[in-house]
Amino acid sequence: MNYIERVVKWRLERGVAEQTESLVRGFYEVIDTRLVSVFDARELELVIAGTAEIDIVDWRKNTEYRSGYHDRHPVIQWFWTAVERFDNERRLRLLQFVTGTSSIPYEGFAALRGSNGPRKFCIEKWGKISALPRAHTCFNRLDLPPYPSYAMLYEKLIIAVEETSTFGME
Repeated sequence: MNYIERVVKWRLERGVAEQTESLVRGFYEVIDTRLVSVFDARELELVIAGTAEIDIVDWRKNTEYRSGYHDRHPVIQWFWTAVERFDNERRLRLLQFVTGTSSIPYEGFAALRGSNGPRKFCIEKWGKISALPRAHTCFNRLDLPPYPSYAMLYEKLIIAVEETSTFGME
């Protein structure tokens, strides 16, 4: 491990190692490790938090747009068409990809929170059409390139949501 990785690891774990160990020990007293070992972190969150039916109308109503995107922009129309086409599990994975959690606040998307308080779901025009969408989980923001077709947007969105993780340290 190089110096930067060790510093990052130390800062992330500093001050919470004892609490984390206690939490994990308690968790495994209730749940057999063999039962959870089959899940990755995203799947385990969905199992623990449950799956709520996503209200697409509420989600769309409480979404902000930046850098030239607006609710009637073709790319945004394609985005919402893709979301409507997704089953609920994939919608939850999209939400998890962008926000870091698959949980929907009890009050709906208007109550979505970011790292420093209330923060709506946001879609920002960014990047070249060759790029995948990227997420800023602390800000509930999806950077979405201006794809020239619905098919390209759909394909790239699926790859981003299903084949990438929002956080990882090698």
